[in-house]
Amino acid sequence: MRPATAAETTEVRLPRPALAAGVATLVAAALTAAPASAAGIAHRLPGTICTAFPADNYWHADVSRLAVDPRSRAWLSHMSPTRKLHPDFGPSYGAQPVPYGIPVTYVRSSHPKVSVSFTYADESDRVGYPLGTDTRIEGGTTSTGDRHAVIVDTGSCRLYELWNVRRTSSGRWTAGSGATWLLTSDALRPKGWTSADAAGLAILPGLLRYDEVRAGVVDHAIRFTTNVTSQAYLWPARHAAGSTRDLTNYPPMGARFRLKASFPITSYRADTRVVLTAMKHYGLVLADNGSPWYFQGTADTAWPSGLLDQLKTIPASAFEAVNTAPMELSSTSAKAR
Repeated sequence: MRPATAAETTEVRLPRPALAAGVATLVAAALTAAPASAAGIAHRLPGTICTAFPADNYWHADVSRLAVDPRSRAWLSHMSPTRKLHPDFGPSYGAQPVPYGIPVTYVRSSHPKVSVSFTYADESDRVGYPLGTDTRIEGGTTSTGDRHAVIVDTGSCRLYELWNVRRTSSGRWTAGSGATWLLTSDALRPKGWTSADAAGLAILPGLLRYDEVRAGVVDHAIRFTTNVTSQAYLWPARHAAGSTRDLTNYPPMGARFRLKASFPITSYRADTRVVLTAMKHYGLVLADNGSPWYFQGTADTAWPSGLLDQLKTIPASAFEAVNTAPMELSSTSAKAR
């Protein structure tokens, strides 16, 4: 989905429950319930020395003991609560030339870098991007979809992400927006800036990868979408892209949801349990506008159909929003308490 810009929507920094009347006790409970250290674990990306941000980063924080957000029920009631999860990745069965999902391209630091012309240049990082014929684009080179490109420099552990990236017939590169991060840092983008995602967050740390599912541990939250969001965002999101000013009943970018602890998972396949366990501990992060309850993974031919079929049976009603306010240490850093 195209990341909306500040010119297209009035951005509102959503007040935290701690600042709202009548919920101070809920926040106090969340502080008490939060683990002594919210830092999780961070496994290396396949074939690299890099992790998808440090272990103390928001994406790796265990939220299983945080209090339920007081707006959880209202948000969920406006998020197609009768739907079931939909893994937005897996075999395409000929519908497109590559698997569904967002691919990751790994390059060396010596890879040539090119300049990119951006539609939203005022909120894009105008640096050289390591693009070339080896760049994998979401949906393939002829795709009419979001056309995300996610690239990791394995030498510098620098992450590059673009939305709607294209190479013109003259060989020039264009994109809707682009952003870079140092994967060893918790630094956030400037306040109000989009990225290749509407929430202004990195895409890579929220992608479910088959290598980690196969290894038996997913150490991070997972990126997902819904169709109507408010014109607001929660830390560590940096950008709003909603269509409504109703901040009470519709979720903001950056809202985090977890699978309820009471949801039984023992009857599922081993690999499905790995994913559901991650959803209980790390949850889902609302990162973009799109189809309700679609969550994203890497484009990989190895995804088993049995795993995907079971994930499609998980009801949206089994989730709840969590109050992440106690995790925030600084508005400019994704380091989590």
